[in-house]
Amino acid sequence: MQVHEAREDIPEGFVLSGAAPQDTVLNLRVALVQSDPAGLEKALMDVSTPSNALYGQHLSKEEVEKFVAPSADSVAAVNAWFAENGIDAKPISPAGDWLSFSIPVSKANELFDADFSVFTHQETGKTSIRTLSYSIPTDLQGHLDLVHPTITFPNPFARLPAMIAPPKAKPAVNLTSDAVPASCATTITPSCLQALYGIPTTPATTSTNQLGVSGFIEQFANQADLKTFLTNFRPDVPSTTTFQLQTLDGGSNPQSPREAGVEANLDIQYTVGVATEVPTFFISVGEDFHDGALEGFLDIINFLLGENSPPQVLTTSYGQNENTISRALANNLCNAYAQLGARGVSILFASGDGGVAGSQTTRCTTFLPTFPSGCPFMTSVGATTGVPETSASFSSGGFSNFFAQPSYQSTAVSSFLTALGNTNSGKFNRSGRAFPDVAAMGDNVEIVVGGEFGLVAGTSCSSPIFASVVSLLNDGLAAEGKPPLGFLNPFLYSTGAAALNDITTGSNPGCNTNGFPAGTGWDPVTGLGTPNFAKLKAAVGL
Repeated sequence: MQVHEAREDIPEGFVLSGAAPQDTVLNLRVALVQSDPAGLEKALMDVSTPSNALYGQHLSKEEVEKFVAPSADSVAAVNAWFAENGIDAKPISPAGDWLSFSIPVSKANELFDADFSVFTHQETGKTSIRTLSYSIPTDLQGHLDLVHPTITFPNPFARLPAMIAPPKAKPAVNLTSDAVPASCATTITPSCLQALYGIPTTPATTSTNQLGVSGFIEQFANQADLKTFLTNFRPDVPSTTTFQLQTLDGGSNPQSPREAGVEANLDIQYTVGVATEVPTFFISVGEDFHDGALEGFLDIINFLLGENSPPQVLTTSYGQNENTISRALANNLCNAYAQLGARGVSILFASGDGGVAGSQTTRCTTFLPTFPSGCPFMTSVGATTGVPETSASFSSGGFSNFFAQPSYQSTAVSSFLTALGNTNSGKFNRSGRAFPDVAAMGDNVEIVVGGEFGLVAGTSCSSPIFASVVSLLNDGLAAEGKPPLGFLNPFLYSTGAAALNDITTGSNPGCNTNGFPAGTGWDPVTGLGTPNFAKLKAAVGL
C-alpha cells in the first residue's frame, strides 16, 4: 500500500469529534486516471484561441470522451481490485472515468488504510465523516486518480447573499436615454446595466443558443417573482417570459413564495431579464449528491457532459475556499470544465465575496484563493460598485495555490505584479493562476423575492450579468451561422481585452491587509474589467 492523498491538518473551523461508527455506510466514488488530459488541454486551447486556425471548431461529445476515458488497463486493474474485495462499483460519468460504490466505515478503513472519523464544524455544528489520509495498492498508482470524499472537507460557508430593503422612493427610469440614470448610483436594475454596458434590449433570435443557470443547496427560482420583476424592470418584454427547468440529484423547484430563494431568483432575474429572449434553463441540483462535499458541482458537469447539446453558457454563483478541497479533486473538476469548454460551453463562476480572504472573511494569515476560480479552464467574475464603476471591496481575487498560471494571461499578470512590487509579499503564490478574469456590477442590485423588492450584493450578481452578455453575443454569432464563443479566456486576454472597461480604482481587503489594488490593465480585483457591448460585438466579428 502507498499513501495516495493526505492533508497535514484538520481544516480551520473543524474539530475531530471521534471515530466514525464502524457500521455507517459511506457512499464513495473513485476517479480513474484519464487517458490524455494534456491532449484535451491542447484541443481546448486550439479551439478557444482567436489566432489559431482551429478557433471555433469545437469538439463533439465523442471526441472529448476519447481524451478522458481511462485506458483499458486502468479499468481492468481497478475492477479486478474491486472484485477481489467484493465491491460492486458503477460508472457515474459519460466517459466512465468516475465510479461509485457504498461500503461501511470498517471496510473503508481496511481497504484504504484510512481512519475515517467524525469531524464537526464548530460554527454550524455540521458533522461529516472524513479521513486525513488514505492509501491505495502500489499497483494501482497511475490507474486510480482519487477516492472521494476522503480528505476534501464540506463547505460550511455556502453563504447566500443577504437581502436588504430597497430605498423607499421608486425613481422613474428613462429607458431611452443613453446617459446612465441617476438612480443607478444607489440601485442597479436591468436598465442601469443597459446604460452602463450598452446591453441591447432587442430580443435574441436563435432558439438553439441557450443559457444555463446552476441552482444548488435547495435554492428555488420563483416564476411569479420573475413575472413581477419583468413587469417592473423590463416592461418591454412579455411578462410571461420564463425559464425552463432541468433537475438532477432529486432536484426540484417548488413555487410557494416562502420557498423562493434569494440566490436562485437573483440568477434567473438577471439572466432572463438581461439576456432578452435567450432560452434560459434553471438547472436545479437536489440534495442526493453523488459527489459528497462538492454540493453537486461534479454531478452537474457530468450531467451536462452527458447531454448532446449542453447550454452554450453556464453561470454558477457558488464556490468555496481552495484549501478545503483535495488537489486531485480540484484538478479533476477543473478538467471537467475543460471538457465542456472544448465542446463550446462558456463556464462562468462568481469569484467569491471575501476579498483576498476568499469565500469567508475569517482569520487568515495568507490569502485564501477560491475554487473553482483558480481553475484555468473557466472564467471567474469579480464585482464592481457605483457609477462610475469602482472595485467592490468584497470582490474575491488572487492567485491559486493549486494551478499554475496559464500562458494566455502571463503578459497581463506580469504587468500587474511588476507594478505591485513587494506589497503583500509572501501572502500569495506569484506563479499561480490569477483571478478574476473579468467583472460586472455586484452591489445594490434590485431583485424580487417572495413578492418583495430588495437589494443584494455579491459577485453572485456579477456572474449572471456577464453570462447574459456572452449569451447575447452568442445569439448574434448563431444568427450568422458562426460557432459560440466557448471557453472565453484566450479571447478575453487577447482581442477581447480592449473591449472591456478597465476598472482602475478600489481594492479587496481581507486577512488584516488592504488586499490587492485595482489598477490599469488586469488586476486581481476586477480582472480585465467590465463589458462594453458594442466593442465586444466588434471584437467577436459582428
